[in-house]
Amino acid sequence: MEKMVILTGAGISAESGLGTFRDEDGLWARHRIEDVATPEGFARNPELVHAFYNARRVQAATARPNAAHEALARLQRDWPGDVVIVTQNVDSLHEAAGSQRVIHMHGTLAGALCAECDHRWQAQPEMQSGQPCPVCQATAGRPDVVWFGEMPYFMDEIFDHLESADLFAAIGTSGQVYPAAGFVQEARRAGAATVEINLAPSDGASAFDQVLTGPATRAVPAWVDRLLTKGR
Repeated sequence: MEKMVILTGAGISAESGLGTFRDEDGLWARHRIEDVATPEGFARNPELVHAFYNARRVQAATARPNAAHEALARLQRDWPGDVVIVTQNVDSLHEAAGSQRVIHMHGTLAGALCAECDHRWQAQPEMQSGQPCPVCQATAGRPDVVWFGEMPYFMDEIFDHLESADLFAAIGTSGQVYPAAGFVQEARRAGAATVEINLAPSDGASAFDQVLTGPATRAVPAWVDRLLTKGR
């Protein structure tokens, strides 16, 4: 049966109360990206960066998966072919909804990373500046999230999946952040059908065969219902 690769972005978690970069009144609105989401910002002011991600960690801990996350978990469970979920999100809402195979290309809020030796461990609810690495003891603990200017995780694995996909879907993504914004071209080169599902068409919507619009909690379950009905 057909293999699906599904990319999800901030728009799928927005209805669970987790803000996007473009929200006018969320955590991101109170900070410059350069200050809290770049290696240079962390080097300048690690206390600020830790405070920002501690707040995001608290926010994510209270969030619950919505109907869109649950629909994708159902698709993964009931589709007779392979369904691979790749997410730009650092929350764990896909897993909370029951998805079993999720590739976190931007890391997770639940993780901590040593900037010296690359050791990873479970983050405490509140990380602090100067936190020692449990392996090398360097005081270089940071959130295990991919910042602007850094290479996302699992790229070789993701491109392998795109090359063998029959259907590629992008859900709740802006179409502005690379390399994820280029996934649709990779999938098209491999011969996959492509669909975008967004509140409104993204800047890259013209690259997709089909564009579906509406809130993720309505548009994604409806799309999944059609796929599963057609696939039976």
